[in-house]
Amino acid sequence: MVLDGVGRTTGAAGTRSDVFAGLEQIYPRLWRYALVLTRNRADAEDLAQTACVRAMDNASSFTAGTAFDRWIFRITHRLWLNEVRARHVRRGQGLVPADEVDIAAEDQIGPNDAARDLIRLIMQLPEAQRVVVVFVYIEGYTYREAAEILAIPIGTVMSRLAAARERLCSAADAKKGAA
Repeated sequence: MVLDGVGRTTGAAGTRSDVFAGLEQIYPRLWRYALVLTRNRADAEDLAQTACVRAMDNASSFTAGTAFDRWIFRITHRLWLNEVRARHVRRGQGLVPADEVDIAAEDQIGPNDAARDLIRLIMQLPEAQRVVVVFVYIEGYTYREAAEILAIPIGTVMSRLAAARERLCSAADAKKGAA
């Protein structure tokens, strides 16, 4: 299987080898998305690997001619929601809630100070806002595509982006004022 520039298949799909080929091409983006969701390198690796296994197990459910990246991101998002729900159930047993997990360390982000600061601000957004920011501003999906991946209304995507922009601008202004 060959993916075009936006992650759509250009050949037949539906077999494990086709899904494997797609995963090879998209894995860096998948891992980045998992890191944004989990805010922890080890958890991101686990989530990305679990998503890959799930995709391989369900290769026959992938439809040729559709966007492979959206399919795998949707799988990853659903796995994360299941994990958050499970953590919520187990919370009384001493496990740390997802919101209290440390954000990515500086060496995981890159050498650019401005980019590192922006990533740090994005990682501090509430999960719902953080996810739509990644899909729209980093991955380049349209509002409609992000809404389809997350299975939410397009208006919700727009609302979350507006709230995220406001928070990011406020945080940036506060940082400038402190400098």
